[in-house]
Amino acid sequence: MPDKEYRILVINPGSTSTKIGVFDNEISIFEKTIRHEAEKINSFSNIIDQYDFRKATILETLDKEGINISKLSAVCGRGGLLRPIEGGTYAVNDLMLKDLRSGYAGQHASNLGGIIAYEIAAGLNIPSYIVDPVVVDELDPIARISGFSLIERKSIFHALNQKAVARRIAKELGKKYNELNLIVTHMGGGITVGVHKQGKVVDVNNGLHGDGPFSPERAGTVPAGDLIALCFSGEYYREEIMKKLVGQGGLVGYLGTNDAVQVEQRIAAGDKEAKLIYDAMAYQVAKEIGAASSVLAGKVDAIVLTGGLAYGKDFVKSISDRINWIADVIVHPGENELKALAEGSLRVLRGEEEEKVYPGKFTTAKI
Repeated sequence: MPDKEYRILVINPGSTSTKIGVFDNEISIFEKTIRHEAEKINSFSNIIDQYDFRKATILETLDKEGINISKLSAVCGRGGLLRPIEGGTYAVNDLMLKDLRSGYAGQHASNLGGIIAYEIAAGLNIPSYIVDPVVVDELDPIARISGFSLIERKSIFHALNQKAVARRIAKELGKKYNELNLIVTHMGGGITVGVHKQGKVVDVNNGLHGDGPFSPERAGTVPAGDLIALCFSGEYYREEIMKKLVGQGGLVGYLGTNDAVQVEQRIAAGDKEAKLIYDAMAYQVAKEIGAASSVLAGKVDAIVLTGGLAYGKDFVKSISDRINWIADVIVHPGENELKALAEGSLRVLRGEEEEKVYPGKFTTAKI
């Protein structure tokens, strides 16, 4: 008998756009990026105030495309900045809505995903979910120790794509995700290297503004003493320093661009500085992967390179040449967050996984 067909609406709000998709099981039947005028977005005082506007725009778009929402089985939104939680698919509940609306861990457009998903689903009497938000925290206690007693290492990474790719690789290898030890490296505007030990990300660098390799837009780990001196030099405001670390760091800081293709073109044209910086980014990624392999005591089933930068053959080769002695390197370029959201919902709808209740017993945050 064929699998029961589930139709799922997935919603991924960004700062100036909203990506939506409709999936029949794993098959995408409709995807669209709704771009919002900057003037309209800027007219709202807070991100949460955009809720009615974005929801209406989504429903109008679906209607124009002839998508009958009464046929939906579930609605899934991108998880926002919530309390630290274990990975998985979570049913949207009252506490989650409260935290998303209040900006418990910060204001971000992705906070709207769970809210809009809930409101659309509630009107149809169907479930609403979020899947693997960036605050997924499965760190081992030893991985939280920073060496500075006033600061604890945090788990903030590309959880949705890392977990989705890890599950796909497990399927390709004929294994279950919780049977494998993987090192998954997401390489995009930020770069995160996750240690996936039998289904849990037990260590990962903070890809937002913490540590790890520098990336197209972020500085990664920098010498602490020199950074402190810069902060107290009187030349910069706090916000300026943060921008230099996140947004204006990495390739942008050195080469004035976050476009890896443009950097590769400059290298091909003989730009030696561009080559040095690009090689240094690959070097730092490889070094982070090497460090991650020590967490698993070298028992690594595969190393996975994913994200937009994984399309760069020379960049990938530069990394692989340094780390392929550890384990086989599998390249899975790009990211498909909409499909990942649909897959997370499907696992619950099919009974392959139990839906989780936010914030769950594994949360590291106090309520």
